[in-house]
Amino acid sequence: MFITHDLSVVNYFSDDVAVMYLGELVEKASSQELFANPIHPYTKALLSAIPVPSLEHKKERILLRGEISSPINPKPGCRFAQRCNYATEKCFKESPKLREIKPGHFLSCHNF
Repeated sequence: MFITHDLSVVNYFSDDVAVMYLGELVEKASSQELFANPIHPYTKALLSAIPVPSLEHKKERILLRGEISSPINPKPGCRFAQRCNYATEKCFKESPKLREIKPGHFLSCHNF
């Protein structure tokens, strides 16, 4: 097990990747699948923070805004809802369940 916020390092060391937000699993897939097809908004934001060593190729960074939920006393619903651009009323009331969206790719989100 290797724990980090730096997904650029994970890509070189791990076959499988599990992305967590405030102690809950939000996305899990093979390293190859996760980097090629990230789905959860938090995973996309983490990947957008990886620097690109090129002046010609600029990557748009996803900046997360909003309140960070308390990890000790989280609000009901999805822990990422306060910072998610796709959050709906359901997200603030009900925690999403981890489900397999395609073989080997798991996601915990109401909207994808």
